[in-house]
Amino acid sequence: MIQEIIILCAVSFFAGFIDAIVGGGGLLQTPAMLIILPQYPIATLFGTTKIPSVTGTAFAAYKYSRNVIINWKLLCPIIITAFTGALAGAYCITLIRSDVIKPIILILLIVIAIYTYSKKNFGQHQAKELSFLTQLMIGLSFGFAIGFYDGLIGPGTGTFFMLAFISLLGKDFLNSSANAKYLNVGTNVAAIIYFAQSGHILYEFAIPMAVFNLFGSFLGIKLALLKGNKFIRIFFLCVVSATILRFAWDIFFKH
Repeated sequence: MIQEIIILCAVSFFAGFIDAIVGGGGLLQTPAMLIILPQYPIATLFGTTKIPSVTGTAFAAYKYSRNVIINWKLLCPIIITAFTGALAGAYCITLIRSDVIKPIILILLIVIAIYTYSKKNFGQHQAKELSFLTQLMIGLSFGFAIGFYDGLIGPGTGTFFMLAFISLLGKDFLNSSANAKYLNVGTNVAAIIYFAQSGHILYEFAIPMAVFNLFGSFLGIKLALLKGNKFIRIFFLCVVSATILRFAWDIFFKH
């Protein structure tokens, strides 16, 4: 058991590092849990990863908020809808087959990767003439939709939140990353509530993983704030590409 904890803590450290910058730490943590602890149900492994995820993400959200201006009047209602969506997704995980949704997400990710690569100014601040009410309606919509995805499937949620803030609300990478962290905290807390009450969390693994995820998150934030938007854009492209490979593997090769 000690060996498994050490390996998972190392993975959690790198997951926290990636998550703090652009999201997508679940691309490391979830497969690692499935490989190292195959004797447990998938729901238990999924629930366990949420503890380290919420720890690192909450810390990142706090640190970003000290360096980035957050529009709390806009963000708080979106967090609530993301939380609600995640609860609905977690409930529906037994009703909807994720393998039906994954091909759609794969196509969407490929389009996003091509667009981000070709548009050099993607992720720079773009002033959008949107009223507060319009921004709120857009935010509530993608908050619930992506929150639902997090409860249902999971990997890449933070990346999708970033994309929504950039493409729909005109925020830059740094601001979008900060906002995405708070939304991701909401969806992770919703998932923890659902999985904890049904006994699907292995705390002996989750707690030490959370500590290392926190350390990784600390380093990731330092680097993101130091390097700025250009660095985050490159990192974002890498994580989206990794997400594409992950979904392609699940769809075409995993049996």
